[in-house]
Amino acid sequence: MNSIGLFGGTFNPVHRGHLQVAEEVRAGFGLEKIIFIPSAIPPHKGIEELADATDRYNMITDAISETPKFIASDVEIKRQGRSYTIDTVTYFKNNPLKEMTFYLIIGLDAFLEIDTWKSYRNFFDLIPIIVMTRPPDGANKNQEPCKAMEIYIRAHVSDGYRFLEHKSCFVHSTKQAIYLFNVTPIDISSSKIRRLIKQGTSIKNFVPDAVDTYIHQKGLYI
Repeated sequence: MNSIGLFGGTFNPVHRGHLQVAEEVRAGFGLEKIIFIPSAIPPHKGIEELADATDRYNMITDAISETPKFIASDVEIKRQGRSYTIDTVTYFKNNPLKEMTFYLIIGLDAFLEIDTWKSYRNFFDLIPIIVMTRPPDGANKNQEPCKAMEIYIRAHVSDGYRFLEHKSCFVHSTKQAIYLFNVTPIDISSSKIRRLIKQGTSIKNFVPDAVDTYIHQKGLYI
């Protein structure tokens, strides 16, 4: 059965780090496609430096134009109101591609806050989750990602999950699996790119050429 990864975020702007980790996850799980899904109105982030959703979508389409395994979706842009991930997952699970296997791809920092997401418990009944691992922040910064996740899952999701080390995966008798997947650490962030733009510094090393051109043509993040 073909499988597709759902990779959401503000992508403000999309950068080489996003593309690299997406390809690592795609190859590691043998996914047919990765769908990049820019949020229209993110529930958990401020919008003061947020480029227009259409611009962020266009930058993604430009960035992935030569990567057939990557596609972009404007489902959250077309939907009214705030961009809740649970609504997006439900959309893809119920659309004509419902015979596909979908995976939700998120970073470790986001996973460790998933209890603040709308209807977060439903994710674990609907879709397997791939967690891109990196050192967690705050109080958990000295813990291994697996241990941090185990504590969090037991506290906020279910104590019925158990970890299978040979699969790097938390499994449950009735709920969806939660995978850990190590991605290459990359010192790139959208906030850093926006800061460089304000300083008048080149961002060519951090974004595809097409994205760099789009940002300058549109005068974004100045």
